[in-house]
Amino acid sequence: PLRGLTESSLEAEAVLFGVRDSWMYIPSLPLGLPGKSFQGDSFYTANNPPFGAVFTYYLKEGLESREERRQEAEKKAIEAEEAVYYPSWEELRAEDRESDPRVVLTVKDSAGNVVRRLEGATSSGMHRVAWDLRYPSSDPVDLTPPGPYNPFAGSSEGPLAMPGSYSVSLATVVDGEARQLGEVQEFEAVVLGTATLPATDRAVLSAFQAKVARLNRAVLGVAGVVKEAQERLRHMARAIRDTPAADRALLTKLDELGNQLTELQEELFGDRTIGRRSEPIPPSIYGRVGRIVGSQWRSTSRPTGTNRASYTAAAEAFAPLLERVRQVVGFELKALEAELEAAGAPWTPGRMPTWKPE
Repeated sequence: PLRGLTESSLEAEAVLFGVRDSWMYIPSLPLGLPGKSFQGDSFYTANNPPFGAVFTYYLKEGLESREERRQEAEKKAIEAEEAVYYPSWEELRAEDRESDPRVVLTVKDSAGNVVRRLEGATSSGMHRVAWDLRYPSSDPVDLTPPGPYNPFAGSSEGPLAMPGSYSVSLATVVDGEARQLGEVQEFEAVVLGTATLPATDRAVLSAFQAKVARLNRAVLGVAGVVKEAQERLRHMARAIRDTPAADRALLTKLDELGNQLTELQEELFGDRTIGRRSEPIPPSIYGRVGRIVGSQWRSTSRPTGTNRASYTAAAEAFAPLLERVRQVVGFELKALEAELEAAGAPWTPGRMPTWKPE
C-alpha cells in the first residue's frame, strides 16, 4: 500500500490498494493454543502478521448515518450562531429505521463467483481486513455478543478455499444503498507446499469438504429446529393448562408429539439415556459429521477412508430423519397449534393468532 500511495490517491473518496499473493497453510500452535497459550504475561510474545489475504483500504471521510449527519449539521449551525430546528417526525422515523453504515469487501474467484463477504471499519483513514482463505462457516447464525475469550471454544469457520486467482472489491452501504468504490484488485492464493501428506488433487479435497459443509449446515439446522419445537411444546403445555375451554386430550397429543421429537433428537445426537450412564453408544449423525469437520477443516491431506465412510453413513441416516422432522414440525405440530388457537389459548411461540372484529 505504501508503494502505491500518492497525494492524489488520498483525495479520492476511497482507495482499495493492491493485494500481495497470499500463502495457504495451516497455522501452527506450538504452545498448544493460540498466542502464548497459558505461559503468562512474563513470557514475551508478539503477534504474528494477520493470516491470509490482507486487504488495505482508505476512506477519506467516515461513513455517517442520517442521525450523525443531522447532528453534525446542527453543531455547525450552532457554531455559526444559526437557528437549529427540531427534526420532523418523518426525519426521526427515517433515522430510527436506518441500518448502520457498512464497508463490505467482496471476494470472488476467477469464475466471478462470490466466495466471501467481509466487513471493515467505517471511520476515516487507513484500515485492514484479513480474509482467512476459507469459505463461509456452515454453523448456525449466532447473534449473541462474544463473551470473555475462551481458548478451548474454537472458532466458527469453513473449509479452506481452493488455491488460484481471486479478486476483491470495496463497497459502502449507507442508508441501504450500496456503492462500489475504488478499483477491483486481483491476487493469488498460493499453497505454501510444506504439508507432509498433501492431497494429490486439491479439487477433489475441496469438493469433499464442500459436501460435508452442506451436510453439516443441514444437520445443525435440523438440530435447531427440533430444539425450537421442543420449546414450543413447553409453552403449549402451559397454555393448555391455562385455557379453561381447552380439551385435556390436547395434553395427551402434546406428550405424543414430544416423544416423537425426543426420538428424533436421539437419532441425531445418540441415546443420551445410555450415554449419561457411561455406556458405549453407536456413533450418531451429529457425531459423525462433527468428527469429519474436526479432522478436515484444518487439514490439507486427502480425506481418509474413515472420513468418507462416516459421511456416507451420516448422509444415509440423515435423509429419512429430515423428512420425519418436516412431517412432525411442519404438519403435526402446526395442527396441534391450530387446535390451541381454536380453543382460545394464550399465544405461544411460532403460532399466528386469529381474530375477527365483532
